[in-house]
Formats: sequence, structure tokens, C-alpha cells
Amino acid sequence: MPDDLSATLSAGVKLPERRGLFYGGAWHEPLGGTRLAVESPATGEALGEVAAAGAADVDAAVAAAREGFEHWRRVPPLERAKILRRFGDVLRAHARELALIDAIDGGNPLRALLHDLEMSADGCDYFAGLVTEMKGDTVPMGEGVVNYSVREPWGVVAKIIPFNHPIMFATLRAAAPLAAGNAVIVKTPEQAPLSALRLMEIAGDHFPPGVFNVLSGGREAGAALVAHPGVDKVALIGSVPAGRAVLRAAADRIKPVLLELGGKNALIAHADSDPAKVAAGLARGMNFTWCGQSCGSTSRAFLHADIHDAVVAELEKIVSAMRPGLPTRMETEVGSLISRAHHGRVMEFVESAHAEGAELLTGGGPPDDPELARGCYLRPTIFTGVTPRMRIAREEIFGPVLSVLRWEDEAQMLRDVNAVEYGLTASIWTRDLATAHRNAAAVQAGFVWVNETSKHFIGTGFGGYKQSGLGREESIEELLAYTQSKNIHVRLEQ
Repeated sequence: MPDDLSATLSAGVKLPERRGLFYGGAWHEPLGGTRLAVESPATGEALGEVAAAGAADVDAAVAAAREGFEHWRRVPPLERAKILRRFGDVLRAHARELALIDAIDGGNPLRALLHDLEMSADGCDYFAGLVTEMKGDTVPMGEGVVNYSVREPWGVVAKIIPFNHPIMFATLRAAAPLAAGNAVIVKTPEQAPLSALRLMEIAGDHFPPGVFNVLSGGREAGAALVAHPGVDKVALIGSVPAGRAVLRAAADRIKPVLLELGGKNALIAHADSDPAKVAAGLARGMNFTWCGQSCGSTSRAFLHADIHDAVVAELEKIVSAMRPGLPTRMETEVGSLISRAHHGRVMEFVESAHAEGAELLTGGGPPDDPELARGCYLRPTIFTGVTPRMRIAREEIFGPVLSVLRWEDEAQMLRDVNAVEYGLTASIWTRDLATAHRNAAAVQAGFVWVNETSKHFIGTGFGGYKQSGLGREESIEELLAYTQSKNIHVRLEQ
């Protein structure tokens, strides 16, 4: 273990001892001997190294997963459901431990990460309860003939996950393919791999060998998984460029993919809205707790001219009071960015906003707390006077930067909302039911809130329009996406 861990150890974080690759129910050292250094973005501490899977490691992991799949697909659905529910119980029992690891490894606040674990466990229960809903159909064909369809698992599913919700994405996003009878290989984010490794130390024997596998590593591991002939389906949560790369690689084998990609999401506030409630909704919807590192963040605020100034005044009060802090503390409201490189990228957007004439309302720089000086922190940042053509209004920043735009003409506002390439979420604020439905129908987004922001609801399909992704998650649609349909035609007499 590394020596530079004073803050981590004092916070009670138990980091994983095993830092290899977990597949086939056992730990393995990387065949190429390559390792990745891990650093806490919140404190600058070295957190040791983890194995970096290469193409040969992927070959071995896929072979183990194929063996696991042949066993797992034959486990009766209700028995799979029991195992998945017990896995959810493991997550609940070790929630604080796993959340603390994600806090120090990924920089997000402990309180929010505990909610991630709760949602993961609830997701295991939810998909376990749906195993008997993977139903087929019968088609009437006349006397002496039976025609029916069945749903079967794909086989081996690769899950490539990002750094903003490491343990939640490693578990909640594995629940549906596991419930459907697939084997899963999780490729952890190279910036925050530790919680998934600790989970395998705790529960590596929970599923039959080869059913749930975890590979740490970088782009080589991800590319090898996508291209591997033994991987039957790929799911990625990441940026639009990453999604395009996965699609191109998967096309060579006509391999199905599920993509949850970026967003440049709009919050639309009409003149009849309560300014205080809109401001509170904006503060929540921007996911400042995650330092803005959320694809669903409502990072463009379209405020009607009649309430613009009142909303901005309330918003400044709320956001100026939000203080970044060490993520391992329960009272911390705002975490850190994931890395120095990403911090630099976000600051480029801040500089471009100044250069293009946007007005800084609050934030725009690091906190003045000396305890946070070594971390990748940026105070919640709001720009007003933003126009649709400015860079901060068009590109996904994935940081705590909110753009405020003023509008008066609804038709033009909706054109501006839909002018970006993304279409993940939208939030509409109004007291008028007709306005709410009219706007909800007009916005090009896959997940729309009315007088609400940020929340996910297990059982409702989450996913995007346009370049924000393919497919839906957190619902029965996700479960069925991890099955393929087979039609069987039977003539009853020879």
C-alpha cells in the first residue's frame, strides 16, 4: 500500500488489498505486467496501483465469462432472482465502506454516494422481480400447429463504465443483464477503479465463477472488449466521442450496443414559475454535488425575461453558499473534479466564457480553503448573459458551470433548446398544464421533468435522443434489451 495516505486512513477508508483482475471467480495478475497509478482527485494522495488489462487478459476473461454464461443461463430464473436479491443485500451491508472508497477515489461526496449504493441495491431487487416478465408470444396458426417465441440471453455482456458513479454503474448497470441470464464483464474507469475491486474482495464468490467479472484498465482493455468475438453485446456510459468509437468497432461484427452518452440539457422556466423554486431546481439539476460531472445536468437555464432577474438573485444566494469540502465527510456538499487534466479542460470553458462576453455571477475559480489546495476543486460557477452560440451553451462541459440564457419568444426558445446535438434530459417549469405538455412534446430529449430536476426513478426508462445515446435503462426496457427473441414453429404431426 502507498505511504501517502494520512487523510484517507484517518477518514476510515479501507482500500482494496487485491489489485489484480477478477475473472472466472479468481484473481489474476495482468499477463503483460502493466499497472495503472491511482490518485485521489480530492487530496492529491497516491492510492497505489491497479492491474491494467491488455488484449491477452481480455481473451482470458472472455473465455471464463463464456464458461460462466453456459452455467448461468441454465439457472432457473427465480433462482437467479434470489441470488441477485442477496447481492443487493451485500451492497446494503457494505454501503458505507464502498461509498467511502468512491469518495476518496473519485472525489464525490459521501452522502451522495450512499444514495448511489441504495439505488444499486434497489435496482437489484427491481430486476430480480422482473425475471418472469421476459415473456414471449404465441401466434395462432390453425389446428395441428403451434407457433411461439421465447426470449434468451445474449451471452457475454461487456459493461464499460465512467468515473462519476463507479460502484453504482458497476452494480446497478449489471443487474439487468445478470437477471436476464447473461455473464457480465465490467471494465472499470481508469480514474476510479478501486470500489469495484473491493466489491470483488467482499463478494467475488457470490455468483458462479465467470458470471460477474471485473477488469481494471484503460483504453486498450475497452477496445479489446468491444472488438472481441466472444463478447455478444456492449454497453457504454461515456462521452459522445467514446460512443462513436464503440459503434465503429462494434460494426465490424454487427454487435448490438447500448449507449448512455453526454448531454447539454435545458431547464426552461416560464413567466408564471416561482423564482425561488426555479432557482432551487437549477441548483439541484446542475448536480453541483458531483461538481457538475453528470450527463443529466441541466447546464443551460432558459429563464423567461419576466422572472430572469429574480431567479438569478435567488440562484446566486443558494449557489454562493455551497462549499466544496473533503468528500469523505458527511457534511460536504460539493466534491472535486476527477483529475487535474479534467480540471484544466473545465477551466478552458470558463476562460472561453469570459472571452465571448458572458458575465460571471459566482464561482469561476478554486475554493480558498487551504485544506483543499491539493485537490481538483472548482467552486460552483454561473454565467449570465449567455447566448446560444457561445461555446459554454453548445458543448458538454461535464463540470460545475451553468449557463443562464434569457428568453421572451417561446418558439425561438424551443429552437435554441433543440439546436444542440444532445438530447438526454430537459426540465420544464410552469404552473400551466397546457404549457407543460406543449413544451414536453417539443423538446428533443429522452427524459423530461416538469417542475422537477435531477431525480431518477427505478422502473422508468432513462436514455437520450439524438447523440445522447441508444436504448433505455433502469426499466423493463433495459432487461428486455439483454435478451434476444427466438421464434419456434411446431407442426404437431410428422
